[in-house]
Amino acid sequence: MRARRTISVVGCHAGGEIGNVVIGGVLPPAGKTVFERMQVLRADDSLRRLLLREPRGSVAVHANLIVPSLQPDCVAGYIIMEPTEYPAMSGSNTICVATVLLETGMVEMREPETRLRLEAPAGVVEVAATCKDGRCESVELTNVPCFADRLDAQLEVDDFGTLTVDVAFGGMWYLITDARALGFSLEPDEAREISNVGELIRTAAREQLPCVHPDNPEIAGVSIVQIAEPWRGVGAVSKNAVIVAPGRLDRSATGTGLSARMAALHARGMMRVGDAMTHASVIGSTFDGRILSETTVGGRPAIVPAIRGSAWITGMSQVLVDPTDPFPEGYLLADTWPGNDVQL
Repeated sequence: MRARRTISVVGCHAGGEIGNVVIGGVLPPAGKTVFERMQVLRADDSLRRLLLREPRGSVAVHANLIVPSLQPDCVAGYIIMEPTEYPAMSGSNTICVATVLLETGMVEMREPETRLRLEAPAGVVEVAATCKDGRCESVELTNVPCFADRLDAQLEVDDFGTLTVDVAFGGMWYLITDARALGFSLEPDEAREISNVGELIRTAAREQLPCVHPDNPEIAGVSIVQIAEPWRGVGAVSKNAVIVAPGRLDRSATGTGLSARMAALHARGMMRVGDAMTHASVIGSTFDGRILSETTVGGRPAIVPAIRGSAWITGMSQVLVDPTDPFPEGYLLADTWPGNDVQL
């Protein structure tokens, strides 16, 4: 066996969504903040391609690189790598990162609760982990401030006409629309069709409904589409399907999606501080959300939400690159990467 590169990875998933964690073999990119470190990593992009493209990864895999944080009291930072982008925030990935840090001993676990601060590209995230017998049973994260950008906006989508949608920031930019208007009941056997429709909507939204974060103009444009069943009231469970690029369903209930949904509901006066709700994914996994407080972002009303979910470690591996490997950074084929031509 020969290797010109060896990377240590802990396999993990939260609610079924894979969020592997890189714990060794990669020097941290330069930067004073995790956002700056992310920009450096993105400009090179070789690590993401190596880990997420075939033959070492797949369209369903995310990876998180642990990096130092210079923020006060933050134990670590993390850069989120997804199949087509570097998001500023992700609930499921944050839950995976916190679980891996605690269960591998990289951060000391204290029972029954461990509190820590992590730095995501979007900013500092407060984490409270419920722990028992060496297991991180659940993670509650305090998300970055979230807000509605547009309510009841009109969006023209091929084959569907005019849709009424909301655009909200939950750590990423979301377009939220009603499953009933699209004829979906959000069952597993609709996964492929939901994904195809979601990509149509996302493409239309990026053209017709521009959005820019008031505090960071580099966080711009709808990244994700959430197709949700009607809100059932405070404390109830609401099913949703979240479509991520390049056109697949998020297996988890999505923490940023739940945050965006609560921000839109708060903007409508349907949720208040202290109110809670639960999102369920198409495969039945759930995240719980609640509104902790109100704030403002760039002069806009916003909320600070908390999201709770659980993650499970699935394995530990060494990712290798043989010096003679013809695909050192992987490849894409359109049969498994929707919307992509061959990239070798």
